[in-house]
Amino acid sequence: MVFGFLKGEFIDVIHWVDDTRDTMVWRFERQGHAIKYGAKLTVREGQAAVFVHEGQLADVFGPGLYMLETNNMPIMTTLQHWDHGFDSPFKSEVYFVNTTRFNDLKWGTKNPIMTRDPEFGPVRIRAFGTYSMRVADPARFMTEIVGTDGEFTADEISFQIRNVILQEMSRALAASNIPVLDMAANTADLGALVAKAIAAKVAEYGLSLPELYIENISLPEAVEAALDKRTSMGIVGDLNKYMQFNAAEAMANPNAGAGAAMTAGIGAAMGMGMAQQMQPGPWGAAAPAPQMAPPPPPPPPVEKLWHIAENGATQGPFSRSHLGRLITSGQFSRATMVWTAGQDGWKPAGEIMELAQLFTVSPPPPPGA
Repeated sequence: MVFGFLKGEFIDVIHWVDDTRDTMVWRFERQGHAIKYGAKLTVREGQAAVFVHEGQLADVFGPGLYMLETNNMPIMTTLQHWDHGFDSPFKSEVYFVNTTRFNDLKWGTKNPIMTRDPEFGPVRIRAFGTYSMRVADPARFMTEIVGTDGEFTADEISFQIRNVILQEMSRALAASNIPVLDMAANTADLGALVAKAIAAKVAEYGLSLPELYIENISLPEAVEAALDKRTSMGIVGDLNKYMQFNAAEAMANPNAGAGAAMTAGIGAAMGMGMAQQMQPGPWGAAAPAPQMAPPPPPPPPVEKLWHIAENGATQGPFSRSHLGRLITSGQFSRATMVWTAGQDGWKPAGEIMELAQLFTVSPPPPPGA
């Protein structure tokens, strides 16, 4: 805040340089000094200067450089009963009003809003977001809100604006008839609807809201948890088919052991049993649960198929029993390089336990070979 004096008595230059981020109104401190007739008034872009004379709102100046004389101070001239050419100091309070936007102001529901959803019935929802605010009518803002406050900040009015937003937001959400699951896709329209509805009320304060955003509309935690369960059931779908799929996936995995396959088989049997129990009886009631049948035996392990590398070429795939016949004919030995699905690279057959057993049980070469 900067001000100057002329001859230590009369103010000659009146202006304001704002170095804050939240000051909306600042009173030019005269410290008992009078304003000289013909003094210079500088109003920068994004500012307005309001003169208050003896408690009455006088002239309002927009951006520009002014000489404080009778020709550009009509209201002050009337209040002072000045004649043209009057050259005496006068006393007046000067307020500078910041007319730029104040952005990223927060609003949010303190209590849930009760609304009726067409799918879920009565539900409670919360909402929060941001808005921007600016002074549209400096004179009205001074008379309705500021009064004689020498330094007025955005925090002093933001609480009242939040109440106006929340009142209209509660009404708009309750009367929108938009399903809760579709509100996220309509936040822009709802925000514009609320901003339009409160424009007249905010204008009574000399303000306007250029922007109003709804960032999120949420349900209570318990309702969200139930909704997540419902979503999970929708993804699973047919429980019987889901269990059968899990069992088939476990059996198709070549690295799955017998224990995993048995677990999958039991799970499939339980799923089929549960599905049968859930089938309605002849009168619409659930049929009595049949006696639990013994679990089926585990499926046989999936046989591996082997590939042979010889002279830079691959042969196969061969089953384990086929490799045993190749040993008898001398076409397969411990040093033969082999590979199967899931194996890390080619390895000699004698280093693989499943194939090494073939060499211990194979008959010796026939006589005369």
